Amino acid sequence: MASRAEVTLPAGRIGVVRRAAGTIAVVGNPNCGKSSLFNHLTGMSQRTANYPGVTVERRMGRATVGETAVDLIDLPGTYSLSPGSMDERIAVGVLFGRVPGTPKPDAILAVVDSTRLYQGLFLVQQLVELGRPVVIALTMSDAAERDGLKIDIPRLAHLLGDVPVFPVVATTGRGVKKLAESFAGLLDTKPPGSISAWPELQRAVDELEPMLGPKAAGFERAEIERFIVEGETVPETFSAPVLPPEAEAPLESVRERLFGDEPPFAVEARQRYRWAREVLAEVQTTSSVVSRRSAALIHWINQPWPSTVLFVLTMAVVFQAVFAWATPFMDLIDAGMGAAGAATAAILPDGLLASFVADGIIAGVGSVIIFLPQILILFLFIILMEDTGYLARAAFLVDRAMRSIGLSGQSVIPLLSSFACAVPSIMATRVIPNRRDRIATIMASPFMTCSARLPVYALLIAAFVPSREFLIFNLQGAVLFGLYVIGIVGGVATALVLKHSALRGAAPPFILALPEFRLPNLRTVALKLLDRVRIFLRRAGTVIFVVAVIVWALAYFPRSDAVEADRVAARAQAAVTLEGAELETAFETIDNEAAAAHLAQSWLGRAGQWVEPVFEPLGWDWRVSAAVIAGFPAREVVVAVLGTIYAVGGEADEASLAERLTSATWPDGRTVFTLPMVLGLLVFYAWCLQCAATLAVIRRETNSWRWPVFAWAYMTVLGYTAALLIYQIGSA
Repeated sequence: MASRAEVTLPAGRIGVVRRAAGTIAVVGNPNCGKSSLFNHLTGMSQRTANYPGVTVERRMGRATVGETAVDLIDLPGTYSLSPGSMDERIAVGVLFGRVPGTPKPDAILAVVDSTRLYQGLFLVQQLVELGRPVVIALTMSDAAERDGLKIDIPRLAHLLGDVPVFPVVATTGRGVKKLAESFAGLLDTKPPGSISAWPELQRAVDELEPMLGPKAAGFERAEIERFIVEGETVPETFSAPVLPPEAEAPLESVRERLFGDEPPFAVEARQRYRWAREVLAEVQTTSSVVSRRSAALIHWINQPWPSTVLFVLTMAVVFQAVFAWATPFMDLIDAGMGAAGAATAAILPDGLLASFVADGIIAGVGSVIIFLPQILILFLFIILMEDTGYLARAAFLVDRAMRSIGLSGQSVIPLLSSFACAVPSIMATRVIPNRRDRIATIMASPFMTCSARLPVYALLIAAFVPSREFLIFNLQGAVLFGLYVIGIVGGVATALVLKHSALRGAAPPFILALPEFRLPNLRTVALKLLDRVRIFLRRAGTVIFVVAVIVWALAYFPRSDAVEADRVAARAQAAVTLEGAELETAFETIDNEAAAAHLAQSWLGRAGQWVEPVFEPLGWDWRVSAAVIAGFPAREVVVAVLGTIYAVGGEADEASLAERLTSATWPDGRTVFTLPMVLGLLVFYAWCLQCAATLAVIRRETNSWRWPVFAWAYMTVLGYTAALLIYQIGSA
């Protein structure tokens, strides 16, 4: 009798079903609707993790039909079983059962875009040759009908070896139920019959199988096919059998007979696409029912100038949303965290516990979730652009411009994402197949002006840059714009330098299929958005929280009994001579001055005084140095630290803190915050990598400490040198 277990059904109900009968791999080309279909089949019963040893995400979920359950693995998109990027290597490695910790799929769900059947058939014939049960989902069947494409489903199924074929619309769920019902018997069906797409290759496999098959070297037939075409093992990142010496000569003989002097991939493409054209001629007919207006609009959008204008307008809306629409929600979160901290301080007695809870834990949580509105809005736009088909067009549009700095069009979205937060942008570089391009994009991303820099920019610009009109521009706004430009210049220059030195190599071809425009499914968008939030909170949020608590500890310990005694005595004296509002103001001033004195002799204050000689050539005193040290883990704490150091309070507004900064002096009476010093400090913040979460994500995405250490050292030296030159030249 089959064992039973409790699982969450896609509809959200708890039921008792049989344990998963097996595992089905969901495979398809990029932008074919595969992930939308996966989300529809699994609902909320899915989980995301990383494949061991790499940064590619593994998405698994459970689909239930009646009392039958199957586990689905959403593999990264691939155009063939000859992998190029790490994502494709993962997909092929899982299909061949070569990825540790991931079960070899028992069956395959091949997802094909109905509007691009010719392109999808290339991968489908390779999947059929794997010799496992296969079911095909023709997605976007509504778009095919709208475009006048008619597909003979029974004939297509027969030509593919009697494989079940189901037309579906993943965004609405049409046809998905019938597809899911086929899973119950799929695992017990026989593999599809031979489709004879390339008979010569099959005969070559028959010839080599005695030396390379499972009983000899351990390769499956499909792996032998890839061995013949690629001349090497399946993904070298995973464990795969080694070519035995006695098979080397026969393999070369077979390759010579099949390919001659031609590139093997070119020969394979010619053979497989020939078969695809023959199938297409039998199963697909076209009747022109496409709306003239729709066709004209799409044609107009695809033109250079309209597409450029649309891209600029789209990016303008994204920036406006990230920086303006998110602000009310961020202010609400900030106010909520402030109220929670104040309530905690009111309940608990003054001392270590109250400070730890209010300034350590609550403030640490606040420093994490304060970024959620921006990240949610940014990824909402990215997901919408991806699901509508516009994201691929945007990457194609800017590819030529990105090539001029050594990157590809696929780098533009991660770089744009950096203007909100470098953490999700670095995670977004996974879409870049070429490793050199990916690392160059990762190294350039921290230069973009993220939201955490804005409080520092706003404080210093408002305090030291006069609000004057210059032509149609405001001087303060021009300075802020200049800082954005400086960040972009730093990122572009870094990418150029790396692509001509450490990351030097031939530029890979940029191959991208432009998907049709389509309406996104709100449920799928919500699931993807929730997944992005989970990743941020789990990977970056934990680091930011820990760092915030560490910064609190550095600023709190050791406590001075003398300072505390002076504070108590001063409050007692004020209570005797003052009352009402004057007394409250006096208490606030006394507490702020005591906090400044505590911070001056804390570990953080001592560190600032210790490194003051290093930063004095930049015009910084120990107080600025301490604030910068506190900002290395997370830039957003700098304003609060400056407020405490200058006895204005950690919750100081820009006006009160700016007034203290303008009056700050060195022991000999010289002004600390001069214009050259402020401009140097602004450029330092524009170019210096002060974000522990970013470093942690770089480490995770590159699987090495070399790149985050290099990024931190390189950007710190760059920011220091620029600030030094600006201050010394400006002061002279």
